[in-house]
Amino acid sequence: MVMTTLLALTLAAGAPDPARDAEAVAALDTQYQAAVEKNDVEAMARILHPEMVVVTGRGKAYTRQDLLDDAKARKDVYEHQVEEPGTQKVRVSGDTAVVTALLWVKGTREGAKIDYKLWFSDTYVRTKDGWKYFFGQASLRLPD
Repeated sequence: MVMTTLLALTLAAGAPDPARDAEAVAALDTQYQAAVEKNDVEAMARILHPEMVVVTGRGKAYTRQDLLDDAKARKDVYEHQVEEPGTQKVRVSGDTAVVTALLWVKGTREGAKIDYKLWFSDTYVRTKDGWKYFFGQASLRLPD
């Protein structure tokens, strides 16, 4: 009886569901890429974990604050900052989810034209405030 009650309470409280979590994180990562494309600092801040770090293919690390400051300064102006259709894959284990996808970046960076693709992995963690983007790693730019 106690076990049945505990199970019912767990289900009622919204126990983790890997398929539902994968859908939620996939949508959130797509929202994040759209926010970056628009330099939408408020949306980025809502999605990024306070301790977030991203590491580029060349090993340079950027903090959450670095990303928000760059977006405010509009260092990058994007024509495209979007995942290539059909490449996004989400893997969920408990309170951690990893998104991988091929990203197309096109626009200008500090005035210079950019147009390249790269693979990335974005790690999200479940917090009391929902899923947050915690760690990212990008490949080197792919050859044309």
